[in-house]
Amino acid sequence: MQMKNLVRFDWAMKRLLRNKANFGILEGLLSELLGEDIKIDQILESESNKQTGDNKMNRVDLLVQDSKGELIIIEVQSSYMQDYLMRMLFGTSKLIVDFMDMGMPYTKIKKIISLNIVYFDLGQGSDYIYHGTTKFIGLNNHDILNLSKQEQLVYKTELIEKIYPEYYIIRVNKFNQVAKNTLDEWIHFLKTDNVQEGSKAKGLIEAREKLDLLKLTKEERREYERDLSNWRDNETVLESNFTAGELKGIEKGKEIGIAEGKEIGIAEGIRIGEQNKIEFAKKRAREMATKCLAKGMDVNDISDLTGLSIEEINSL
Repeated sequence: MQMKNLVRFDWAMKRLLRNKANFGILEGLLSELLGEDIKIDQILESESNKQTGDNKMNRVDLLVQDSKGELIIIEVQSSYMQDYLMRMLFGTSKLIVDFMDMGMPYTKIKKIISLNIVYFDLGQGSDYIYHGTTKFIGLNNHDILNLSKQEQLVYKTELIEKIYPEYYIIRVNKFNQVAKNTLDEWIHFLKTDNVQEGSKAKGLIEAREKLDLLKLTKEERREYERDLSNWRDNETVLESNFTAGELKGIEKGKEIGIAEGKEIGIAEGIRIGEQNKIEFAKKRAREMATKCLAKGMDVNDISDLTGLSIEEINSL
């Protein structure tokens, strides 16, 4: 049996999970994803996660700092966004700039992890979770560039990829809803807004208790219902625009196809006509050559008269 009536996760990120009392929910998700016990010290404000009136609940993002001082971007994107991969790059790059004071040594720049939860088909691939890191591979020997012992002491890590931003992409719609592990239990929740009975993933029990729709205050309930209406309206507009664009594309394709068909048809007609002329001329030449041979004319004279080769005449 599934626990129902839970609020959408992206709405919870905007309204509930910024509260320190609810940090355990996000900590559970991040712990299951990263495979280590994550504790959130604080929610940080930056240009990337300030709320504005124009995002219409389609995109939600948080910036948190864990107990090790690492920065983690958590972003939920509900609607299709063509250049989303570039947006991921922009988000991590901007954080590096925003949180590096003038004169700060590069070794002091905080580690950044970008978690992207998308509800549309991003890229092409069969998996529903992807992890991206930065590696340097030799063009000649194909070996991986590693840190020297001195560099490991400077950066406090053994791997170069741990210095640069890491990216996680959860393609929620690609999940088949069969949870094989605790991370899958979280993705099931992200897709269905329900926590399966018996779930053992960190943070999910707390999510089931604190994200219960019935536990919202009257004001929160009104706000949630208003935002749900905005979601639906926006999805309807996007779907209508997509359908209209698709139909317009089909009609335009027909027009182009008809125009191109006419051009191809004319060209093909001319080609066939020329070919028929040549075949007809050759037929008349062979008929004339046959009559000339019957009258005993010289083969060379017949060739000059008809334009046929000696071989063609002899084959008649």
